[in-house]
Amino acid sequence: CHGPDSAARQADLRLDVRENALALLRPDDFEQSEVLARIRSTDPDLRMPPPDSHKKLSPQEIEKLQRWIEQGAEYEAHWALIPPERPTLPKVSNFDWPRNEIDRFVLARLERAGLAPSPEASKETLIRRVSLDLTGLPPTPEEVDEFLADCSPGAYETLVDRLLASPRYGETMAADWLDAARYADTDGYQNDRYRYMSPWRDWVIAAYNRNLPFDQFTIEQLAGDMLPDATLEQQIATGFGRNHRINSEGGSIPEEWAVEYVADRVETLGTIWLGLTLNCSRCHDHKFDAVTQNEFYQLYAYFNSVPEWGLGPNNGNSPPFINVPASWPNLSEEENRLIAPAPYEIVKTQTSVLRPKPGGPETVMVMQEMETPRPTYRLIRGMYDQPETSQVLPRAVPESVRIAGVDPPRDRLELARWLMHPQHPLTARVTVNRFWQKFFATGLVRSSENFGSQGELPSHPELLDWLATEFIRLKWDMKALQKLIVTSATYRQSSKITPHLREIDPENRLLARGPRHRLSAFALRDQALFAGGLLVEKIGGPSVKPYMPPRIWEAYSNNKYVQDHGESLYRRSLYTYWRRTIPPPTMMNFNSSDRETCTVRKDKTNTPLQALTLMNNITFVEAARFLAERMLTEADPSLDARLTRGFRLVTSRNPDPSELEILRAAYDQYRSRFAEDSASAGQLLSVGEKPRNDE
Repeated sequence: CHGPDSAARQADLRLDVRENALALLRPDDFEQSEVLARIRSTDPDLRMPPPDSHKKLSPQEIEKLQRWIEQGAEYEAHWALIPPERPTLPKVSNFDWPRNEIDRFVLARLERAGLAPSPEASKETLIRRVSLDLTGLPPTPEEVDEFLADCSPGAYETLVDRLLASPRYGETMAADWLDAARYADTDGYQNDRYRYMSPWRDWVIAAYNRNLPFDQFTIEQLAGDMLPDATLEQQIATGFGRNHRINSEGGSIPEEWAVEYVADRVETLGTIWLGLTLNCSRCHDHKFDAVTQNEFYQLYAYFNSVPEWGLGPNNGNSPPFINVPASWPNLSEEENRLIAPAPYEIVKTQTSVLRPKPGGPETVMVMQEMETPRPTYRLIRGMYDQPETSQVLPRAVPESVRIAGVDPPRDRLELARWLMHPQHPLTARVTVNRFWQKFFATGLVRSSENFGSQGELPSHPELLDWLATEFIRLKWDMKALQKLIVTSATYRQSSKITPHLREIDPENRLLARGPRHRLSAFALRDQALFAGGLLVEKIGGPSVKPYMPPRIWEAYSNNKYVQDHGESLYRRSLYTYWRRTIPPPTMMNFNSSDRETCTVRKDKTNTPLQALTLMNNITFVEAARFLAERMLTEADPSLDARLTRGFRLVTSRNPDPSELEILRAAYDQYRSRFAEDSASAGQLLSVGEKPRNDE
């Protein structure tokens, strides 16, 4: 009632701004404080909060508020808007447990709660856990055996280094970034036409694999085209800014959709780098965070000079785009530097929809800057046709996130560099929190998309700030920071939960045990292909169309899903063709993002469709067929040896006696069933396109 939302503010009173509130707080004479008088009052007409709000302050809260006023009523900015300072390492009692600085912060928190960390996980569990986290694929039984046999003190660190150096690392890291960057192979909206953006996806994979520092990773994607003598790769990187949906419906108004595209870029920047819900301020001043509507459009101005037309072509890339040589990404350094950007073309018409010529498969949409920037106005209620033309808004960042002594960025390139300034309060925190979320399923700030006042407080604020400052100290080295996390004793704990821990900390927010979470939709399919020996590992290239339910697209459009054949059926899920209006149903059943908008955190569900997919989907049935073949051909002839081989291929460990007994019983049951019904056996063995081994 008395906060930043001007529309909801009562009595023209702001209590969130100290200068406005001092007259009512009266720290110089707190007994005369109108605020204290109102919250202590028993008169329902005077008491605050008012009775009809159904909110009430406890005696302890009233006492705390009184002490705060008595001590001077000092205000402090929201915690996330204060630049992180490197905290001192906390003291702990158990000096033997910590392996690095991360563990000191975690252990100190556990000791305050009267808890102790869990024992280290078994070596089989560790190699499976870290292999899946860093590459998206499990280890082979042979790799597990090699790790078990290595008793040297540095065995685990050697394993981590090998995984970080694997080309699979870039693929699994790219999967999360593609969700955040709203990458897809179609435009979205009703027509959902085809586009060609796989070169940008391949740039992301390569950037992770060569460990491009996160500051350069950011700058090249937001403004690579504006770098001096921008290379082809740096221009391709800016495809990030063109991954948004594009409308190609003939009756649409180009000016309306051009506004939507720019607003999408602002909202995406807000989520990925700032962890703020900037979209709330598109139509009005933010109701909870210190971002005004004017400030939204000042950020908007940085992205408002891309020479694009509001409507997309019937199929193909919308200008501006650049040609991508067939030899990409295997260009020499000289070739990479000699590629000039394609000239942009601005199409204007007042009488009809005249669309620029689309780009074909050998192009990629990119960002470019008009010589004369478009003027930017505040749009009343966010409506494209209601600009407040009395004032042209200059490019600027919100006052609440400005840095001490740093001039506001003047263009898109300076904006990208401003995000990576060491004193920026949000970028490093938001980024390391997402890394933590990747490895522990939940970020230190659970609401990884929202660090604002409506987001959750960090579970370990000092650890979050230490990681943020360490990331900067490491010169934004992503692999180095991730290695620090996965080599910590915190990460290496057993994930087994005791009744005591389930009662005290069921969600593991105190980190008294190791991470335990489900495989992502991508990793689940990839592991099935990997266990069956079907996975085709090939980096990059156009998206592929694996098995899909029949007539999957026909209900929405005249375009038909034409399934690929051969090795394209068995590529990693990262390369699956992604149509926005009809995303791959297998992925969606397991909580993948839909790629409509920027997504950095996904909810988990439990539905019967998940079990039905695993039992009946062609991919999983075919993978099970070839897992069985591997069990028959790669193990000794005994039943136990074959069952053990299959179990290890799927779980990375040996079965215990009770599990082996269950597998024997299942084997006997199915063998008996199919011996009596050879037709069903033949039908099962014909699922999928790859022929079985008749021997």
